[in-house]
Amino acid sequence: MRVRNVIIVTKPHQVEVAKAAADLAEWFKGRGVTATLDRDRAAGADLCVVVGGDGTLLSAARIMGEHQVPILAINYGGLGFLTEVTRGEMYDVLDRVLAGDSVTDSRMMIDVAVYRGDAEVERWHALNDAVIHKGTLARIIELEARVDDLYVTRFRSDGLIVSTPTGSTAYNVSAGGPVVYPTMLALVMTPICPHTLTNLPLILPADSRVEVVVRSAPDEVYVTVDGQVGIKLASEDRVTVQKSKRSLQLIVPAGRNFFDVLRGKLKWG
Repeated sequence: MRVRNVIIVTKPHQVEVAKAAADLAEWFKGRGVTATLDRDRAAGADLCVVVGGDGTLLSAARIMGEHQVPILAINYGGLGFLTEVTRGEMYDVLDRVLAGDSVTDSRMMIDVAVYRGDAEVERWHALNDAVIHKGTLARIIELEARVDDLYVTRFRSDGLIVSTPTGSTAYNVSAGGPVVYPTMLALVMTPICPHTLTNLPLILPADSRVEVVVRSAPDEVYVTVDGQVGIKLASEDRVTVQKSKRSLQLIVPAGRNFFDVLRGKLKWG
């Protein structure tokens, strides 16, 4: 991969991150590479460097996925399952990327749509998950799930997560869902605190079309996508989730693998 134009994406309003991004732009300039923080120039970029946490990467994925720009993520956030390059490694890893010594993972993304009656009222692309969940009051909601128009069940629970393999280590794993190898093609459907304890997570083929209907909504119910965007739902609204034609091209340091990340982030032995 020959890199001539780079877009740098950062979390806004953080002085330390802004300084790191400015230093990074100067570093690229010294190597004859044009770097910008203007997200509107994504279409012409050869590489995107994310400086922040996983949330910043999820935001960048929705921008860059359309253009299939490879992303390298530098962790200036918290846990960082996706932003696995540390600050201390940043320039060494970037040198290797510019020299062509890197590995690119293709990560599945999903299309999430909301229908009210016959009308589509909202649509998003996501890297991690779509979560249908109740508001603040401690009352369960009732959701009907179908896969490829086949009835699955009605969940009486706090909500339902439909995640990608990449998103399996996010809210999904906190709700008792499985960790799925991130480059696999699959969908994971995990109920949140189900009233029926035999309502277990399901792993589905990647080409499945999941449809969730809000059957009972005594209080506020929402759909949230990648933990960042979403809307309030009404009774009988339908949320569909299916594999996107887009994918995320994520650059990972050569010599590092997913099990290294699990051991480091989850403190495995």
